[in-house]
Amino acid sequence: MATMKSALSKDQEKQLLSLFSRVKLHLLHKASIHGFTANVFHRHCDNQGPTVIVAYNAAGFIYGAYTSKDYTQGGEGVNDEKTFLYSISAERNKPLRVAAIIGQCAFTDGGTGPNYGALVFLHDDKPEVQSNPGTGFNFQAADMHGNDLTLTEFEVYRVEELKRCLPWLYFQNRHFMTIKKRAILNYKPDIKTVHQARVLLVGPIGAGKSSFFNSINSAFRGNMTSQAIAGTAGESVTTQFRTYTIKAGKGGCAVPLILCDTMGLEEKGGLDIEDLVNIYKGHIKDRYQFSTSGPILTDAPGYQKHVTLSDRIHCVVYVVDTCKVSILSQKMLEKLCAIRRKTNQLGIPQLLLMTKVDEACPLVAEDLKNVYRSFYIQKKARELSEALGIPLSCILPVKNYSEELDLDQDTDTLLFGAVQHMLNFADSFFENQAEIQEGNDQMELYRSSDISRPDYQEHKEHQII
Repeated sequence: MATMKSALSKDQEKQLLSLFSRVKLHLLHKASIHGFTANVFHRHCDNQGPTVIVAYNAAGFIYGAYTSKDYTQGGEGVNDEKTFLYSISAERNKPLRVAAIIGQCAFTDGGTGPNYGALVFLHDDKPEVQSNPGTGFNFQAADMHGNDLTLTEFEVYRVEELKRCLPWLYFQNRHFMTIKKRAILNYKPDIKTVHQARVLLVGPIGAGKSSFFNSINSAFRGNMTSQAIAGTAGESVTTQFRTYTIKAGKGGCAVPLILCDTMGLEEKGGLDIEDLVNIYKGHIKDRYQFSTSGPILTDAPGYQKHVTLSDRIHCVVYVVDTCKVSILSQKMLEKLCAIRRKTNQLGIPQLLLMTKVDEACPLVAEDLKNVYRSFYIQKKARELSEALGIPLSCILPVKNYSEELDLDQDTDTLLFGAVQHMLNFADSFFENQAEIQEGNDQMELYRSSDISRPDYQEHKEHQII
């Protein structure tokens, strides 16, 4: 697909920005690339927060509409006192700004092109605008668009307020990435009988759980891999419980981490919470085929009766698509909250990964290092924190490998950072287990007092930096 570039000149952009206080514009949709249809408009612009439409015509007018509300295709009129129409023309020294008529809705939130009553963009899925002055907004047609209703271009920008965005994390450079990688490879659990931390990935269908494992595996292997089946189907690609071991380079030593993958969560059906509990406790074997009829039975072939601490889950990681944070249904949120309550009862530490941050925010797409500077990404992280009761410090943005043919240093930095947090949280689980054993004569079985796995520094031939 062609690279998106704003059609606004520097002067036009300056005039458009003068209509706001202190904001930054991020291009979401460009009709000359994506198409002049309502469907693609909604695909790129729904649930994006405040947006401004920028329409162009051959008469030299640039005009459009701003709303502080989301497009959701809810089918109802939306009241927004901050909404306004505007027009920029070389014949004027400053933009024309038109507020909504008091008592009338700002726009109709339907499945058509953006409908502001007085201006209906992408009318009939064509590069055209329907003009109805007096419907919601009062203006002279000649002043708004010069009576030229044919579009030469149509763009939509997300409007982000420029205010101090205190990052909850800082993007670290290559030196820190190397340190993190070595720390991961040299990690040893505090429990003598456990050699690898087991981390379970849980999330809705299409959130990127399997892709996350493939990305981690690729980062440690030093080349692209696709061991776990990943895809974008409307139903869960993963139908089995899988446990994956990661190698540091081809034929290298095992990373002290086992990533466990499950089928995706659905509003109705999907992964059963009782199956999750059995996974937590180590009762479900690798490659167990989940059943839609109910949770696993104790006499089923995939049920493991006798388990050790090594078989249990030491950290749970929720995986959520950043692009879909605003449209997570109430039923899905309730399901995630129910899982979180059950996980809390079992004393298992939890993290949350926000995937596809580059798709969610153009600023991050330009440069992944901007991920902690993006007000939009932080806003979505706070929404998840409030909805699920997960501290902001436990929410990590990541980018999975999906289209790339080669590894990327910035992507690896976020991936290694996420793994390091998982191991830190697994340590918290082990410490709690050790406390439970206080006063037990067999306490020494739970404290790691010897080297249970080779130090990574002794295997430099496998080192990939």
